[in-house]
Amino acid sequence: MNDATLLSSMIAPVAMGVALIAAAIDAQHRRIPNWLTFGAWLAALPLQVAIHGFGNGALEWTCGWLTGLAIFLPFYLLRGMAAGDVKLMAAVGAWLGAFMAFEIAMATFVIGGIWALVFTLRHKRMAQLRRNLRDVLLTSAQVSREAGAPTPQADASWSVGTLPYGVAIAAGTIAVLFASA
Repeated sequence: MNDATLLSSMIAPVAMGVALIAAAIDAQHRRIPNWLTFGAWLAALPLQVAIHGFGNGALEWTCGWLTGLAIFLPFYLLRGMAAGDVKLMAAVGAWLGAFMAFEIAMATFVIGGIWALVFTLRHKRMAQLRRNLRDVLLTSAQVSREAGAPTPQADASWSVGTLPYGVAIAAGTIAVLFASA
């Protein structure tokens, strides 16, 4: 086994470890710390370079990081997700590359959506969910008609609840890595 193969075999377990640590911290403290996400970003770059060479490794890291960031950033901007979730998905992408970041994001959306629906049903908040969805759709339609008009801010009390989404990201990461093994 050469060095690149050995290093390559470390990527999935490390990415899973980062996601699981983030999930545990998010579940307990409802935040994902910058030291974990930024540390994961920084640690992934030299490993990608060691495996793929300087140019290809930097490109793999950058494309994965950007994919994870770009997929989750709109949800943060719409206040549907916390910044730590976006940074964690970017870190997972930096470790696993653009294609895996995309697959993990899609799996995470499915897992997170099912979890959110179960949470909403369990807490008997479906009526509020329907009102929130209607308001989002109406606001989106109004903004698209009146480009440049200020967007109304949602009242935080309208939320049906919050979930530590780092848990869904970890579950999506693990599910995709095991499915692709």
